[in-house]
Amino acid sequence: MPVLPPPVWQTIERLEQAGFTAWVVGGCVRDSLRGQTPHDWDLTTDARPEQMRTVFPQAKPTGLQHGTVTVPVQGMALEITTFRTEAAYTDGRHPDRVQFVRRVEDDLARRDFTVNAMAYHPIRGLCDPFGGQNDLKHGLLRAVGDPDARFTEDALRILRGVRFAAKTGFVIEQKTGYAMRRQLARLDGIAPERVLTELNGLLTGRYVGRALRSERQIVAAVLPELTPMFGLCQHNPHHLYDVWEHTVRAVEAVPDDLILRWVMLLHDSGKPHAYTIDAQGVGHFKGHPRISRTLAEQALTRLRASNALREMVCKLVELHDYPLGQEQKIVHRRLSRLGERCVRQLLAIKKADCTGQNTFSIHLAELQQTERLVNALCAQNACLSVRDLAIDGNDLCAMGFSGPAVGQTLRGLLAAVLDGAVDNQPDALRAWAARQKEDNRHE
Repeated sequence: MPVLPPPVWQTIERLEQAGFTAWVVGGCVRDSLRGQTPHDWDLTTDARPEQMRTVFPQAKPTGLQHGTVTVPVQGMALEITTFRTEAAYTDGRHPDRVQFVRRVEDDLARRDFTVNAMAYHPIRGLCDPFGGQNDLKHGLLRAVGDPDARFTEDALRILRGVRFAAKTGFVIEQKTGYAMRRQLARLDGIAPERVLTELNGLLTGRYVGRALRSERQIVAAVLPELTPMFGLCQHNPHHLYDVWEHTVRAVEAVPDDLILRWVMLLHDSGKPHAYTIDAQGVGHFKGHPRISRTLAEQALTRLRASNALREMVCKLVELHDYPLGQEQKIVHRRLSRLGERCVRQLLAIKKADCTGQNTFSIHLAELQQTERLVNALCAQNACLSVRDLAIDGNDLCAMGFSGPAVGQTLRGLLAAVLDGAVDNQPDALRAWAARQKEDNRHE
């Protein structure tokens, strides 16, 4: 059972000493029962907001229309909400009417899933009217009461359920899953930012592959760019799976970094639009990275992703097939052009892409060779830009260069260093620049 931090226990005591009833509720109870440390502690009580503010003068109103105040206690910010029921969700997201009630069981009945509809009191024990503890034990995600009613009230719960499954590995109970799919049209009314938040959580979940496979219809309801990939056979010796299964495997294989997961989800979204098949029956997808970039831009713009996330994902989607090389000179140039961070991201993407193909292990060996070269060049602090050259514009001016010739010469020096034609040492660079100046004078 949950072990309450002293500030939480003291807050319950103060409410009950004032004549009210209080419980910890929701995610903190669920996580405690799973043996995890809760990120925060929420309380519920029969005290009204004005009564809570009498008990806790320091309380801040953070949702009075829903009976919620936040109480700072010994460095913790505890959210306390009055027992309530809700009715008439005109916008499919927020209740039109909230009614305060006296029983915690009535409050729990309005919640989304049974595993979130439990309350705990250090003396009275667990209040679990809907079997949440048993569902938790069996890894089952079940809606509280009538599942259609729960998703009609708040359609975001559909995505929240898939995100929770991706995080925990829980299986969505059959009737709950059917109801989620019946209510998919309601997702059209959800704010894009809220949809994005749930998708971000889903993609970084430990069980993301299982969730994408089992709930692809739900994910595609908010990311229609994915639908053409479902079941598309690639007819190509480099690919063992259809486009969607390859995509899911690639998402699973890449580290749980948000940018990389988005890239792998969308990197082949352009394949269905670029698909051709030759006379030998082999499938080809010429130009699909650029099409995939367009679709990624479309999806992330619609979801109102940050500029930083959208731009980085789109860049990497377009570059995912860009060769990094297995020779030092080529890898050096790639590092110079793209930067170390981008090259390392592309290495992770290419490894995941190769794993998702499950055909040619030699490609992984080539990527490992590329990575060794990247590591060696970065360990040597290799020259990657004009700023890394051992001489600068002032040195060239002292040699008699002026105007545009300074910049042109610095760029020429960088190209020579990248080609291995000259060492990045002051004397060697000055000698190269002097020869170039002399050659230009005789032209």
